[in-house]
Amino acid sequence: CWGDPDRGGDCSTVSDQLYNIQEIQASQSAFAALRDDGCVVTWGNSSQGGDCSGVRDELRHVQQIQSTWSAFAAIRADGSVVTWGNPGQGGDCAEVRHRLRKVKQIQSSWGAFAAI
Repeated sequence: CWGDPDRGGDCSTVSDQLYNIQEIQASQSAFAALRDDGCVVTWGNSSQGGDCSGVRDELRHVQQIQSTWSAFAAIRADGSVVTWGNPGQGGDCAEVRHRLRKVKQIQSSWGAFAAI
């Protein structure tokens, strides 16, 4: 990665985890990379989704990542969804988690997610 370090342009703190990447998504100032082993690596502005430490244990067996302006959503192999980042822009799915079962695809707008 390169560019403005305040906008995710410095991935040196996670560079040792960035291998076998199959997908990458970006928010305004952060990135999330999906490895072929189903693990997710994040970096950049923590309030924009660059810090997934609160859900790191759930980010296993991930199949797809999507992003809004400042949040990320991941679909796991069992169809469940994990979100992190700015709660007001989709980073907190607690209110609808009970409906996020057997999810096949997620799409995003600037500040929201939709799932089928």
